[in-house]
Amino acid sequence: MWQRLSLRARLSLPMVAMILVALALGGVALQIVSPEQFEYENAQGARSAKAIAGALNAALAASTNPEATLDAFHNGLGSPDAIEFRRGGPSRVPEVRVSAATVPRWFIALLRIPDIGAVNPVTIGTDHVGDIIFTPDLSADVFEKWVGFLIIVVSGSLLMLLAALSAYFTTGSAIRPLRQLAQGLTRLREGSYDTVIPLAGPPEIRNSCEEANQLARTLKGLSQHNRELVRKIVSAQDDERRELARELHDELGPLLFAIRANATALSESTATGGADLAGPAEDILQAAETLYQTNRRILEGLSPLHLQELGLAQSIQTLLHNARSQAPNLRLAANIAPRVNDIDGVLSQTIYRVIQESLTNALRHAQATTIDVDAGITDAEITIAISDDGIGFSHERSFGRGLTGMRERVRALDGTFELRRENDRTLVRCRLPLEHAAFG
Repeated sequence: MWQRLSLRARLSLPMVAMILVALALGGVALQIVSPEQFEYENAQGARSAKAIAGALNAALAASTNPEATLDAFHNGLGSPDAIEFRRGGPSRVPEVRVSAATVPRWFIALLRIPDIGAVNPVTIGTDHVGDIIFTPDLSADVFEKWVGFLIIVVSGSLLMLLAALSAYFTTGSAIRPLRQLAQGLTRLREGSYDTVIPLAGPPEIRNSCEEANQLARTLKGLSQHNRELVRKIVSAQDDERRELARELHDELGPLLFAIRANATALSESTATGGADLAGPAEDILQAAETLYQTNRRILEGLSPLHLQELGLAQSIQTLLHNARSQAPNLRLAANIAPRVNDIDGVLSQTIYRVIQESLTNALRHAQATTIDVDAGITDAEITIAISDDGIGFSHERSFGRGLTGMRERVRALDGTFELRRENDRTLVRCRLPLEHAAFG
C-alpha cells in the first residue's frame, strides 16, 4: 500500500503519526506524573489538618471544660472547606472533590487521581468525639491540567497543519517539474524530440531535466540520421527493383512474346492437320500465357512501371481494378483526392506500396467482403487510410515482412503508421509530410 501513496501522502503521514504519538505520550505522561503532582500539591493541606487535630487534642486535654472548648473550636472553624470537623464516631477517608462541569469525565479518569484525603481523630480522654477531615477540592488543579492538555492539542494540531501545508507546497514545487519531466520522457518514448522540458524545481530535478533535454537532442540527431539512412536504403531498393524490372521487361518480354507467337502459329497449323500435335501446342500456348501473366505480376511487384506514365491516382485505380477482378463479390469503395496525382518521386512510390500491400493482405488473409480506400492531401501532409471488415489480426502477432516494409518506408519519410481494429474493421492509416514530395 505504501507504494501506491503519493509523495505528499508519504511526507504528511509520518508527520501526522508523530503528532499523534506525541499526544499519546502526553496522555501517558499525565497518567504517570499527575498522581505525584496531586499528592505534592495537597501535602501541605494534609499536614495542616494533622497539626490542627494535634493542637485540638492537646487543648482538650488541658482544658477544664473540654466540651466547651470543642464547641468553641467547632463554631470558630467556619464553613467547611478542605479541612472540616465532624462530630461522632470514626469517619472513613473521604473522596477528593472534582467538578466535572468544565472538564470531561474521560479526562478526569485519564489523570488517575489518588486517594489523598485524610481523617485525624479528636478525643476527650479516651472518648472519640469527632474527626478533623481533610477533603481537598482538586477542581482547579484538574481544570489547569485540562487547559494545558488543550494547549498541547491545539498547538500540536497547528504544528501538524503547518507541517502539512509546508509539505504540500514544498512537494508541489517538486512534483510539478517531475510531472513535466515524466511528460517529456513520454514524448521521447513516442518519438517526439522537439519539445523542450522546462528547467524548474530543485537543482537535482533541473539537472535531470537538462539531461533529458540533452538526451532528446541526441535521439533527434540519431533519429534523423537513421531516417536518412533508411530513406537511402529504400531509394536504393527501389532503384534496384526498377533496374531488375526493366531488365526482365526488356529481356524476357520479347522472348515470351516470341514463344506466344510461335505457339499460336503452331496451334493454328495443327488445326488443318496433325491432330497429334494439337494438344501439346495448346499446352505450350497456355503455359506461355501463364508465364506472361506471371512475369507481369513479378514486374508489378518489383516496380510499378506505369506509375510514372499513368500517375499516382490512375495507378491506384488500376490496383483497385485488379483487386475487383480477383474477388468479384468484393465491395470496394475509393475516395482518392485529385491532387495526389501531382505527387512524384519516392513519396508516390510509398503511397502506392502502402495501398498495394494493404489490399493484398485484405484479399489474401482477412477474408474481407468490403474495403474502403481513402487518400487525402492537405497543405502539410498526405493521409492514406485502408479499412476492411475482415477477421482482423492478433495483437500478439508481430508485423510480417509486408507490414514491416510499409512501416519502414513511412518512417523513412518522417511519417506515422498505424494498424489497429476500429469498429470491427481493420484499419491501416499512415500520414506522410509533404516536405519530401516532388510535385510533377
